[in-house]
Amino acid sequence: MRAPDGTLYYDPSGVPQGQGAPRKPGQPIGGPPDLISHWDGGPGNGPARIRIKLSEQTAYFYRGSVLVGKSWLSTGDVGHRTPTGTFRIIQKDKGHKSSRYGAFVDQYGNVIDGDVDNRTDRPPSGLKFEGAKMTNFMRLTNDGIGMHAGFLPGYPASHGCIRMPEHMSAHFFENVAMGTPVTIEP
Repeated sequence: MRAPDGTLYYDPSGVPQGQGAPRKPGQPIGGPPDLISHWDGGPGNGPARIRIKLSEQTAYFYRGSVLVGKSWLSTGDVGHRTPTGTFRIIQKDKGHKSSRYGAFVDQYGNVIDGDVDNRTDRPPSGLKFEGAKMTNFMRLTNDGIGMHAGFLPGYPASHGCIRMPEHMSAHFFENVAMGTPVTIEP
């Protein structure tokens, strides 16, 4: 569906991208409540760095040795693992859209298929591909893995990216620079 500003959003009562089955009646929209994210934003004692623990689905933002923020996450699912290792921020794009994952939309902008991989799915006649919105995108790899705002169902569910609550992705985005180190642990 489309917001009044024309931005494409996925129907929260339908199948969230890459999630499988539709939401059950009575199931909350948007997943469980976020009880861990916070941003203290203090000055810290050194350069920014991020530590991600996949087993916890949590990101930690440090300045030097001081923890200044913590965010709940949804990382890669079984078929699309989030890579582990040491990375650096290689791109920042506040209004990024995926060039691979998104939706097929008709001439009026109506979403016809909201879970499309344009490398394997071809648009039916009369439809076009529109990339998924990835606000506050912080690229970590040349093959598209990054951190960004996104749907958080309470378990690993992305196509490999690191999804964060929008307000936390904004804090992280505004406080990293090109080259900021990011460590992703199992």
